[in-house]
Amino acid sequence: MNARTPTETRSPRMEPLARLPVFLSLQGRRAVVAGGTPGAAWKAELLSAAGAAVDVYAREPSDELLAVAGDAPGGTITVHRRDWQAADLDGAAIAIAACENDSQAEHFATTARACGVPVNVIDKPKFCDFAFGAIVNRSPLVIGISTDGAAPVFGQAIRAKLEAMIPRGFARWADAARRWRHAVQTSGLSFNGRRRFWQLFTAMAARNPDYEPEQVDYIRLLTETEAEGSIVEKGSVVLVGAGPGDPELMTLRAVRALQSADIILYDDLVSVEVLDFARREAKKMLVGKTGYGPSCKQGEINALMVSLAKAGKRVVRLKGGDPMIFGRAGEEIAACRDAGIAVEVVPGITAAQGAASRLGISLTHRSEARRLQYVTGHAADGRLPRDVDWRSLADPSATTAVYMPVKTLAELSATAIAEGLDPATPAVAVLRATRADQVTIAASIAELPARLSSADVSGPVIVFIGRVFGEIASRDVMQTAPARTHSPGVRP
Repeated sequence: MNARTPTETRSPRMEPLARLPVFLSLQGRRAVVAGGTPGAAWKAELLSAAGAAVDVYAREPSDELLAVAGDAPGGTITVHRRDWQAADLDGAAIAIAACENDSQAEHFATTARACGVPVNVIDKPKFCDFAFGAIVNRSPLVIGISTDGAAPVFGQAIRAKLEAMIPRGFARWADAARRWRHAVQTSGLSFNGRRRFWQLFTAMAARNPDYEPEQVDYIRLLTETEAEGSIVEKGSVVLVGAGPGDPELMTLRAVRALQSADIILYDDLVSVEVLDFARREAKKMLVGKTGYGPSCKQGEINALMVSLAKAGKRVVRLKGGDPMIFGRAGEEIAACRDAGIAVEVVPGITAAQGAASRLGISLTHRSEARRLQYVTGHAADGRLPRDVDWRSLADPSATTAVYMPVKTLAELSATAIAEGLDPATPAVAVLRATRADQVTIAASIAELPARLSSADVSGPVIVFIGRVFGEIASRDVMQTAPARTHSPGVRP
Protein backbone atom coordinates (compact mmCIF):
# COMPACT_ATOMS: atom_id res chain seq x y z
CA MET A 1 0.00 0.00 0.00
CA ASN A 2 1.46 3.36 -1.00
CA ALA A 3 2.09 5.91 1.74
CA ARG A 4 0.46 9.29 1.75
CA THR A 5 0.95 12.40 3.86
CA PRO A 6 -1.92 14.56 5.16
CA THR A 7 -2.66 17.39 2.74
CA GLU A 8 -4.63 20.53 3.33
CA THR A 9 -7.69 21.03 1.15
CA ARG A 10 -8.46 24.63 0.27
CA SER A 11 -12.01 25.71 0.90
CA PRO A 12 -13.84 26.23 -2.38
CA ARG A 13 -14.06 29.80 -3.58
CA MET A 14 -17.35 31.57 -3.12
CA GLU A 15 -19.65 30.82 -6.03
CA PRO A 16 -20.96 33.85 -7.96
CA LEU A 17 -23.78 35.70 -6.16
CA ALA A 18 -26.71 37.22 -8.01
CA ARG A 19 -27.17 39.57 -5.04
CA LEU A 20 -25.03 40.42 -2.02
CA PRO A 21 -27.10 39.73 1.11
CA VAL A 22 -26.68 42.74 3.39
CA PHE A 23 -28.55 43.55 6.61
CA LEU A 24 -28.89 47.33 6.76
CA SER A 25 -29.22 49.17 10.07
CA LEU A 26 -32.05 51.72 9.77
CA GLN A 27 -32.76 52.42 13.44
CA GLY A 28 -33.50 56.16 13.76
CA ARG A 29 -32.53 56.88 10.15
CA ARG A 30 -34.73 58.52 7.55
CA ALA A 31 -36.28 56.52 4.71
CA VAL A 32 -38.27 57.82 1.74
CA VAL A 33 -41.19 56.10 0.04
CA ALA A 34 -42.73 57.64 -3.08
CA GLY A 35 -46.23 56.46 -3.95
CA GLY A 36 -49.38 55.48 -2.11
CA THR A 37 -50.13 52.00 -3.49
CA PRO A 38 -50.66 48.89 -1.33
CA GLY A 39 -47.17 47.80 -2.42
CA ALA A 40 -45.73 51.07 -1.12
CA ALA A 41 -47.65 50.56 2.12
CA TRP A 42 -45.98 47.16 2.63
CA LYS A 43 -42.52 48.67 2.06
CA ALA A 44 -43.27 51.53 4.47
CA GLU A 45 -44.34 48.98 7.11
CA LEU A 46 -41.16 46.97 6.55
CA LEU A 47 -38.95 50.05 6.90
CA SER A 48 -40.78 51.11 10.05
CA ALA A 49 -40.36 47.63 11.52
CA ALA A 50 -36.60 48.08 11.00
CA GLY A 51 -36.73 51.28 13.05
CA ALA A 52 -36.60 53.86 10.25
CA ALA A 53 -38.42 57.18 10.33
CA VAL A 54 -40.39 56.86 7.10
CA ASP A 55 -41.52 59.81 5.00
CA VAL A 56 -44.14 58.80 2.41
CA TYR A 57 -44.97 61.14 -0.47
CA ALA A 58 -48.31 60.30 -2.09
CA ARG A 59 -50.96 62.62 -3.50
CA GLU A 60 -53.58 59.86 -3.10
CA PRO A 61 -52.52 57.43 -0.34
CA SER A 62 -54.29 54.06 -0.31
CA ASP A 63 -56.36 52.87 2.63
CA GLU A 64 -53.63 50.29 3.35
CA LEU A 65 -51.01 53.03 3.59
CA LEU A 66 -53.10 55.17 5.93
CA ALA A 67 -53.81 52.16 8.14
CA VAL A 68 -50.11 51.30 8.41
CA ALA A 69 -49.20 54.92 9.14
CA GLY A 70 -51.75 54.98 11.94
CA ASP A 71 -50.30 51.87 13.55
CA ALA A 72 -46.59 51.86 12.68
CA PRO A 73 -44.75 48.75 13.95
CA GLY A 74 -41.53 50.61 14.81
CA GLY A 75 -40.32 53.95 13.51
CA THR A 76 -42.80 56.69 12.59
CA ILE A 77 -44.56 56.74 9.22
CA THR A 78 -45.44 60.25 8.08
CA VAL A 79 -47.66 60.65 5.01
CA HIS A 80 -47.17 63.81 2.94
CA ARG A 81 -50.11 64.29 0.56
CA ARG A 82 -48.11 65.54 -2.40
CA ASP A 83 -45.71 64.25 -5.07
CA TRP A 84 -42.09 63.73 -4.14
CA GLN A 85 -39.40 66.33 -4.91
CA ALA A 86 -35.66 65.98 -5.34
CA ALA A 87 -35.01 67.81 -2.06
CA ASP A 88 -37.00 65.13 -0.21
CA LEU A 89 -34.22 62.66 -0.88
CA ASP A 90 -31.48 64.66 0.81
CA GLY A 91 -30.14 62.85 3.86
CA ALA A 92 -32.21 59.70 3.31
CA ALA A 93 -30.64 56.32 4.05
CA ILE A 94 -32.82 54.49 1.55
CA ALA A 95 -35.40 55.37 -1.09
CA ILE A 96 -38.28 53.30 -2.50
CA ALA A 97 -40.83 54.18 -5.15
CA ALA A 98 -43.99 52.74 -6.65
CA CYS A 99 -43.98 54.01 -10.24
CA GLU A 100 -46.56 53.57 -12.99
CA ASN A 101 -44.11 53.41 -15.88
CA ASP A 102 -40.42 53.15 -16.75
CA SER A 103 -40.07 56.87 -17.36
CA GLN A 104 -41.15 57.70 -13.80
CA ALA A 105 -38.99 54.88 -12.43
CA GLU A 106 -35.89 56.08 -14.28
CA HIS A 107 -36.41 59.67 -13.07
CA PHE A 108 -36.76 58.59 -9.44
CA ALA A 109 -33.78 56.23 -9.59
CA THR A 110 -31.53 58.81 -11.27
CA THR A 111 -32.46 61.49 -8.72
CA ALA A 112 -31.91 59.17 -5.74
CA ARG A 113 -28.50 58.06 -7.00
CA ALA A 114 -27.48 61.68 -7.58
CA CYS A 115 -28.21 62.22 -3.89
CA GLY A 116 -26.16 59.17 -2.96
CA VAL A 117 -29.21 57.20 -1.82
CA PRO A 118 -29.63 53.49 -2.68
CA VAL A 119 -32.90 52.98 -4.51
CA ASN A 120 -35.55 50.33 -5.11
CA VAL A 121 -38.41 50.72 -7.56
CA ILE A 122 -41.16 48.22 -6.79
CA ASP A 123 -41.51 45.50 -9.47
CA LYS A 124 -39.00 47.22 -11.78
CA PRO A 125 -35.68 45.44 -11.11
CA LYS A 126 -33.67 47.22 -13.79
CA PHE A 127 -33.99 50.45 -11.79
CA CYS A 128 -33.07 48.89 -8.45
CA ASP A 129 -29.80 49.03 -6.50
CA PHE A 130 -31.10 46.40 -4.10
CA ALA A 131 -33.98 43.97 -3.82
CA PHE A 132 -36.27 42.84 -1.00
CA GLY A 133 -36.46 39.11 -0.42
CA ALA A 134 -38.81 36.87 1.49
CA ILE A 135 -38.21 37.24 5.22
CA VAL A 136 -38.27 34.81 8.14
CA ASN A 137 -38.58 37.02 11.21
CA ARG A 138 -37.30 35.77 14.54
CA SER A 139 -35.76 39.14 15.29
CA PRO A 140 -33.01 39.71 16.16
CA LEU A 141 -32.59 36.47 14.18
CA VAL A 142 -33.62 37.48 10.65
CA ILE A 143 -33.31 35.37 7.49
CA GLY A 144 -33.63 36.90 4.03
CA ILE A 145 -34.32 34.81 0.92
CA SER A 146 -33.72 36.04 -2.61
CA THR A 147 -34.19 34.47 -6.03
CA ASP A 148 -32.99 37.67 -7.73
CA GLY A 149 -36.54 38.25 -8.89
CA ALA A 150 -36.51 35.09 -10.98
CA ALA A 151 -39.05 33.09 -8.97
CA PRO A 152 -40.72 34.96 -6.09
CA VAL A 153 -43.18 32.11 -5.53
CA PHE A 154 -40.25 29.72 -5.09
CA GLY A 155 -38.71 32.10 -2.57
CA GLN A 156 -41.97 32.22 -0.64
CA ALA A 157 -42.14 28.42 -0.63
CA ILE A 158 -38.65 28.25 0.87
CA ARG A 159 -39.67 30.85 3.43
CA ALA A 160 -42.67 28.71 4.41
CA LYS A 161 -40.41 25.70 4.96
CA LEU A 162 -38.00 27.72 7.09
CA GLU A 163 -40.89 29.17 9.09
CA ALA A 164 -41.95 25.62 9.92
CA MET A 165 -38.42 24.49 10.77
CA ILE A 166 -37.27 27.38 12.96
CA PRO A 167 -39.06 27.63 16.31
CA ARG A 168 -40.51 31.05 17.09
CA GLY A 169 -38.86 30.79 20.48
CA PHE A 170 -35.49 31.28 18.81
CA ALA A 171 -36.30 34.99 18.80
CA ARG A 172 -35.99 34.96 22.59
CA TRP A 173 -32.68 33.09 22.42
CA ALA A 174 -31.30 35.51 19.82
CA ASP A 175 -32.37 38.41 22.02
CA ALA A 176 -30.63 36.79 25.01
CA ALA A 177 -27.46 36.46 22.93
CA ARG A 178 -27.63 40.17 22.15
CA ARG A 179 -28.11 41.02 25.84
CA TRP A 180 -25.29 38.76 27.02
CA ARG A 181 -22.71 39.39 24.33
CA HIS A 182 -20.90 42.24 26.09
CA ALA A 183 -20.90 40.36 29.39
CA VAL A 184 -19.30 37.34 27.71
CA GLN A 185 -16.71 39.54 26.00
CA THR A 186 -15.69 41.09 29.36
CA SER A 187 -16.03 37.91 31.44
CA GLY A 188 -12.33 37.09 31.39
CA LEU A 189 -12.85 33.95 29.30
CA SER A 190 -10.22 33.24 26.66
CA PHE A 191 -11.10 33.14 22.97
CA ASN A 192 -11.63 29.38 23.18
CA GLY A 193 -13.63 29.82 26.36
CA ARG A 194 -15.92 32.38 24.76
CA ARG A 195 -16.48 30.10 21.80
CA ARG A 196 -17.25 27.23 24.16
CA PHE A 197 -19.79 29.42 25.99
CA TRP A 198 -21.66 30.07 22.75
CA GLN A 199 -21.51 26.40 21.81
CA LEU A 200 -23.15 25.51 25.12
CA PHE A 201 -25.64 28.35 24.58
CA THR A 202 -26.53 27.03 21.13
CA ALA A 203 -26.96 23.47 22.37
CA MET A 204 -29.23 24.68 25.17
CA ALA A 205 -31.31 26.74 22.72
CA ALA A 206 -31.68 23.74 20.39
CA ARG A 207 -32.88 21.56 23.29
CA ASN A 208 -35.26 24.19 24.69
CA PRO A 209 -36.40 26.34 21.75
CA ASP A 210 -39.53 27.68 23.46
CA TYR A 211 -37.89 28.48 26.78
CA GLU A 212 -37.37 32.09 27.85
CA PRO A 213 -33.66 32.45 28.80
CA GLU A 214 -33.05 34.26 32.08
CA GLN A 215 -30.02 35.71 33.84
CA VAL A 216 -29.69 32.53 35.88
CA ASP A 217 -29.13 30.64 32.62
CA TYR A 218 -26.29 32.99 31.71
CA ILE A 219 -24.67 32.34 35.07
CA ARG A 220 -25.16 28.56 34.66
CA LEU A 221 -23.56 28.56 31.19
CA LEU A 222 -20.68 30.75 32.34
CA THR A 223 -20.05 28.51 35.34
CA GLU A 224 -20.12 25.40 33.15
CA THR A 225 -17.64 26.97 30.73
CA GLU A 226 -15.28 28.03 33.53
CA ALA A 227 -15.52 24.56 35.08
CA GLU A 228 -14.11 23.01 31.90
CA GLY A 229 -10.97 25.03 32.54
CA SER A 230 -7.86 23.73 30.80
CA ILE A 231 -9.87 21.23 28.77
CA VAL A 232 -11.16 24.12 26.66
CA GLU A 233 -7.64 25.45 26.14
CA LYS A 234 -6.29 22.03 25.22
CA GLY A 235 -8.75 21.67 22.43
CA SER A 236 -10.68 18.52 21.71
CA VAL A 237 -11.35 15.79 19.19
CA VAL A 238 -14.75 14.72 17.89
CA LEU A 239 -15.07 11.59 15.77
CA VAL A 240 -17.98 12.32 13.46
CA GLY A 241 -19.88 9.90 11.29
CA ALA A 242 -20.60 11.54 7.94
CA GLY A 243 -23.08 8.86 6.92
CA PRO A 244 -22.91 6.89 3.68
CA GLY A 245 -22.86 9.91 1.36
CA ASP A 246 -26.15 11.78 1.22
CA PRO A 247 -25.56 14.88 3.39
CA GLU A 248 -29.22 14.91 4.44
CA LEU A 249 -28.57 11.72 6.38
CA MET A 250 -26.17 13.42 8.78
CA THR A 251 -27.36 13.99 12.33
CA LEU A 252 -27.96 17.49 13.68
CA ARG A 253 -25.15 16.87 16.15
CA ALA A 254 -22.77 16.04 13.31
CA VAL A 255 -23.66 19.29 11.55
CA ARG A 256 -23.08 21.27 14.76
CA ALA A 257 -19.67 19.61 15.17
CA LEU A 258 -18.67 20.51 11.60
CA GLN A 259 -19.81 24.09 12.09
CA SER A 260 -17.77 24.52 15.27
CA ALA A 261 -14.56 22.83 14.07
CA ASP A 262 -11.21 24.55 13.64
CA ILE A 263 -9.73 21.67 11.66
CA ILE A 264 -11.39 18.75 9.87
CA LEU A 265 -9.42 15.60 9.10
CA TYR A 266 -11.40 13.65 6.54
CA ASP A 267 -11.14 10.52 4.40
CA ASP A 268 -11.46 10.23 0.63
CA LEU A 269 -14.75 8.37 1.00
CA VAL A 270 -16.47 11.38 2.61
CA SER A 271 -18.64 13.06 -0.02
CA VAL A 272 -17.91 16.65 -1.02
CA GLU A 273 -21.49 17.64 -0.20
CA VAL A 274 -20.91 16.72 3.44
CA LEU A 275 -17.95 19.10 3.65
CA ASP A 276 -20.21 21.93 2.49
CA PHE A 277 -21.75 21.87 5.98
CA ALA A 278 -18.44 22.75 7.62
CA ARG A 279 -17.63 26.18 8.96
CA ARG A 280 -16.11 28.06 6.05
CA GLU A 281 -13.10 29.16 8.10
CA ALA A 282 -12.28 25.61 9.18
CA LYS A 283 -9.09 24.11 7.76
CA LYS A 284 -9.79 20.85 5.93
CA MET A 285 -7.10 18.19 5.66
CA LEU A 286 -7.36 15.04 3.58
CA VAL A 287 -5.82 12.13 5.46
CA GLY A 288 -6.52 9.63 2.71
CA LYS A 289 -7.97 6.49 4.23
CA THR A 290 -9.31 4.91 1.07
CA GLY A 291 -8.64 1.22 1.36
CA TYR A 292 -6.18 -0.36 -1.14
CA GLY A 293 -5.18 3.07 -2.47
CA PRO A 294 -2.54 5.51 -1.16
CA SER A 295 -3.27 6.08 2.52
CA CYS A 296 -1.88 7.94 5.48
CA LYS A 297 -0.58 5.66 8.21
CA GLN A 298 -2.93 5.39 11.15
CA GLY A 299 -0.16 6.36 13.56
CA GLU A 300 0.45 9.58 11.62
CA ILE A 301 -3.24 10.43 11.75
CA ASN A 302 -3.33 9.80 15.49
CA ALA A 303 -0.26 11.97 16.07
CA LEU A 304 -1.61 14.80 13.92
CA MET A 305 -4.97 14.70 15.66
CA VAL A 306 -3.40 14.85 19.12
CA SER A 307 -0.91 17.60 18.25
CA LEU A 308 -3.63 19.82 16.80
CA ALA A 309 -5.84 19.34 19.85
CA LYS A 310 -2.90 20.10 22.18
CA ALA A 311 -2.48 23.37 20.27
CA GLY A 312 -5.98 24.30 21.39
CA LYS A 313 -7.79 23.38 18.19
CA ARG A 314 -11.24 21.82 18.01
CA VAL A 315 -10.56 18.86 15.71
CA VAL A 316 -13.21 16.90 13.86
CA ARG A 317 -12.16 13.50 12.56
CA LEU A 318 -14.71 12.97 9.81
CA LYS A 319 -15.36 9.42 8.64
CA GLY A 320 -17.73 7.93 6.12
CA GLY A 321 -20.64 5.99 7.61
CA ASP A 322 -20.34 5.42 11.35
CA PRO A 323 -16.89 5.84 12.95
CA MET A 324 -17.51 2.86 15.24
CA ILE A 325 -18.13 0.42 12.36
CA PHE A 326 -14.81 -0.62 10.77
CA GLY A 327 -13.57 2.96 11.16
CA ARG A 328 -10.58 2.30 13.46
CA ALA A 329 -12.21 4.61 15.96
CA GLY A 330 -10.91 2.56 18.87
CA GLU A 331 -7.29 3.40 18.02
CA GLU A 332 -8.03 7.09 17.66
CA ILE A 333 -10.00 7.24 20.91
CA ALA A 334 -7.16 5.49 22.73
CA ALA A 335 -4.59 7.93 21.29
CA CYS A 336 -6.62 10.90 22.52
CA ARG A 337 -7.16 9.43 25.99
CA ASP A 338 -3.49 8.55 26.36
CA ALA A 339 -2.66 12.20 25.56
CA GLY A 340 -5.27 13.56 27.96
CA ILE A 341 -7.35 15.02 25.11
CA ALA A 342 -11.11 15.26 25.46
CA VAL A 343 -12.72 13.04 22.83
CA GLU A 344 -16.32 12.30 21.93
CA VAL A 345 -18.06 10.35 19.19
CA VAL A 346 -20.96 11.48 17.04
CA PRO A 347 -22.45 8.35 15.43
CA GLY A 348 -23.53 8.28 11.82
CA ILE A 349 -25.77 6.16 9.63
CA THR A 350 -23.55 3.33 8.50
CA ALA A 351 -23.38 2.20 4.87
CA ALA A 352 -25.50 -0.91 5.49
CA GLN A 353 -28.37 1.15 6.87
CA GLY A 354 -28.18 3.78 4.16
CA ALA A 355 -27.98 1.28 1.31
CA ALA A 356 -30.82 -0.84 2.70
CA SER A 357 -33.04 2.24 3.02
CA ARG A 358 -32.52 3.13 -0.65
CA LEU A 359 -33.16 -0.45 -1.71
CA GLY A 360 -36.30 -0.57 0.41
CA ILE A 361 -35.16 -3.83 2.00
CA SER A 362 -35.47 -4.75 5.66
CA LEU A 363 -32.20 -6.39 6.66
CA THR A 364 -33.99 -8.32 9.40
CA HIS A 365 -37.22 -9.33 7.67
CA ARG A 366 -38.70 -11.70 10.19
CA SER A 367 -39.61 -14.42 7.70
CA GLU A 368 -36.15 -14.44 6.09
CA ALA A 369 -33.50 -13.45 8.65
CA ARG A 370 -32.96 -13.87 12.37
CA ARG A 371 -29.50 -12.31 12.56
CA LEU A 372 -27.68 -9.35 11.01
CA GLN A 373 -23.88 -9.43 10.89
CA TYR A 374 -21.25 -6.95 9.71
CA VAL A 375 -18.06 -8.44 8.26
CA THR A 376 -14.92 -6.72 6.97
CA GLY A 377 -13.66 -7.83 3.58
CA HIS A 378 -10.00 -7.32 4.35
CA ALA A 379 -7.56 -7.43 7.24
CA ALA A 380 -4.76 -4.98 8.06
CA ASP A 381 -2.60 -6.49 5.29
CA GLY A 382 -5.31 -5.94 2.69
CA ARG A 383 -6.08 -9.65 2.34
CA LEU A 384 -9.14 -11.63 3.33
CA PRO A 385 -9.16 -12.00 7.14
CA ARG A 386 -8.06 -15.43 8.35
CA ASP A 387 -10.52 -15.52 11.25
CA VAL A 388 -13.81 -15.20 9.36
CA ASP A 389 -16.53 -17.35 10.94
CA TRP A 390 -17.47 -19.23 7.78
CA ARG A 391 -20.17 -21.24 9.52
CA SER A 392 -21.89 -18.02 10.50
CA LEU A 393 -21.49 -16.62 6.99
CA ALA A 394 -23.08 -19.76 5.52
CA ASP A 395 -26.11 -19.55 7.84
CA PRO A 396 -29.16 -19.24 5.53
CA SER A 397 -31.03 -17.29 8.23
CA ALA A 398 -28.39 -14.56 8.45
CA THR A 399 -28.11 -11.29 6.56
CA THR A 400 -24.47 -10.36 6.04
CA ALA A 401 -23.09 -6.93 5.18
CA VAL A 402 -19.52 -7.07 3.87
CA TYR A 403 -17.55 -3.83 4.16
CA MET A 404 -14.55 -3.03 1.93
CA PRO A 405 -15.12 -6.13 -0.20
CA VAL A 406 -13.85 -5.22 -3.67
CA LYS A 407 -10.44 -6.94 -3.79
CA THR A 408 -11.37 -10.03 -1.78
CA LEU A 409 -14.97 -10.74 -2.79
CA ALA A 410 -14.09 -13.57 -5.19
CA GLU A 411 -12.05 -15.36 -2.52
CA LEU A 412 -14.69 -14.69 0.15
CA SER A 413 -17.46 -16.02 -2.09
CA ALA A 414 -15.55 -19.17 -3.10
CA THR A 415 -14.51 -19.96 0.48
CA ALA A 416 -17.98 -19.33 1.88
CA ILE A 417 -19.52 -21.63 -0.73
CA ALA A 418 -16.94 -24.29 0.03
CA GLU A 419 -17.83 -23.95 3.72
CA GLY A 420 -21.55 -24.48 3.07
CA LEU A 421 -23.03 -21.22 1.75
CA ASP A 422 -25.60 -21.98 -0.96
CA PRO A 423 -24.14 -20.58 -4.22
CA ALA A 424 -27.63 -19.44 -5.22
CA THR A 425 -27.91 -17.17 -2.16
CA PRO A 426 -29.00 -13.68 -3.31
CA ALA A 427 -26.32 -10.99 -3.12
CA VAL A 428 -26.23 -7.28 -3.89
CA ALA A 429 -23.31 -4.89 -4.32
CA VAL A 430 -24.14 -1.23 -3.73
CA LEU A 431 -21.67 1.34 -5.03
CA ARG A 432 -21.71 4.88 -3.62
CA ALA A 433 -24.74 4.16 -1.46
CA THR A 434 -27.30 6.99 -1.04
CA ARG A 435 -25.48 9.29 -3.44
CA ALA A 436 -26.94 10.63 -6.65
CA ASP A 437 -24.79 8.23 -8.69
CA GLN A 438 -25.56 5.10 -6.64
CA VAL A 439 -25.23 1.84 -8.57
CA THR A 440 -26.77 -1.50 -7.55
CA ILE A 441 -25.51 -4.82 -8.93
CA ALA A 442 -27.61 -7.87 -8.01
CA ALA A 443 -26.92 -11.56 -8.66
CA SER A 444 -26.30 -14.78 -6.77
CA ILE A 445 -23.28 -14.83 -4.48
CA ALA A 446 -21.56 -17.20 -6.92
CA GLU A 447 -21.99 -14.75 -9.81
CA LEU A 448 -21.60 -11.41 -8.05
CA PRO A 449 -17.76 -11.24 -7.92
CA ALA A 450 -17.53 -11.46 -11.72
CA ARG A 451 -20.29 -8.88 -12.13
CA LEU A 452 -18.57 -6.48 -9.74
CA SER A 453 -15.11 -6.92 -11.30
CA SER A 454 -16.48 -5.97 -14.73
CA ALA A 455 -18.13 -2.80 -13.39
CA ASP A 456 -16.49 0.62 -13.18
CA VAL A 457 -15.94 0.64 -9.43
CA SER A 458 -15.20 3.93 -7.70
CA GLY A 459 -16.15 5.23 -4.31
CA PRO A 460 -17.31 3.13 -1.36
CA VAL A 461 -18.79 -0.33 -1.96
CA ILE A 462 -20.80 -2.57 0.34
CA VAL A 463 -21.97 -6.13 -0.44
CA PHE A 464 -25.03 -7.77 1.07
CA ILE A 465 -25.61 -11.53 1.23
CA GLY A 466 -28.89 -13.06 2.32
CA ARG A 467 -32.37 -14.27 1.47
CA VAL A 468 -33.92 -10.84 2.13
CA PHE A 469 -32.44 -9.76 -1.23
CA GLY A 470 -34.15 -12.50 -3.20
CA GLU A 471 -36.48 -10.24 -5.14
CA ILE A 472 -33.72 -7.86 -6.23
CA ALA A 473 -31.28 -10.62 -7.15
CA SER A 474 -33.95 -12.37 -9.24
CA ARG A 475 -34.08 -9.37 -11.57
CA ASP A 476 -30.46 -10.09 -12.53
CA VAL A 477 -29.86 -6.46 -13.55
CA MET A 478 -27.65 -3.51 -12.83
CA GLN A 479 -29.49 -0.47 -11.54
CA THR A 480 -27.62 2.75 -12.24
CA ALA A 481 -29.76 5.18 -10.29
CA PRO A 482 -30.75 5.25 -6.64
CA ALA A 483 -34.05 3.66 -5.83
CA ARG A 484 -36.79 6.12 -4.92
CA THR A 485 -39.75 5.46 -2.72
CA HIS A 486 -41.65 8.54 -3.89
CA SER A 487 -41.70 11.02 -6.72
CA PRO A 488 -39.68 14.26 -6.38
CA GLY A 489 -41.66 16.87 -4.52
CA VAL A 490 -44.21 14.41 -3.15
CA ARG A 491 -43.89 13.46 0.49
CA PRO A 492 -44.46 9.78 1.25
